[in-house]
Amino acid sequence: MSEQPAPAPAAPSGPLLEDLARSLKRDAAGLVAAIIQQFDTGEVLMLGWMDDEALHRTMTTGRVTFYSRSRQEYWRKGDTSGHVQWVKSLALDCDGDALLVRVDQVGAACHTGTRTCFDGRDLDAVVGHAG
Repeated sequence: MSEQPAPAPAAPSGPLLEDLARSLKRDAAGLVAAIIQQFDTGEVLMLGWMDDEALHRTMTTGRVTFYSRSRQEYWRKGDTSGHVQWVKSLALDCDGDALLVRVDQVGAACHTGTRTCFDGRDLDAVVGHAG
């Protein structure tokens, strides 16, 4: 059975500002990585994916919306788990290919029930030193 290409995410229902839309560098599926960070501690909570519509919903509702690559649908963090992400700020990186979403996380950020998607998942690596 051959793999079929994933359908493109839906066109945005509320357009992004033209300058922002032009600034985004999307992958082949039309998605941009969204790094989710706790606004007051700097803790990195998770990584999700957004297309224009998910970003528009995030910017206009105060809640984080992602585009699920596996389910090929939109999902708003916390709708089923109660672990809501309240938007505090959004930033676009210098290359336009990643978003930083600072949130107030209620409960666990990871679907496994851990605070972050990185808890207990350290990899062995040589530690570098300056100078």
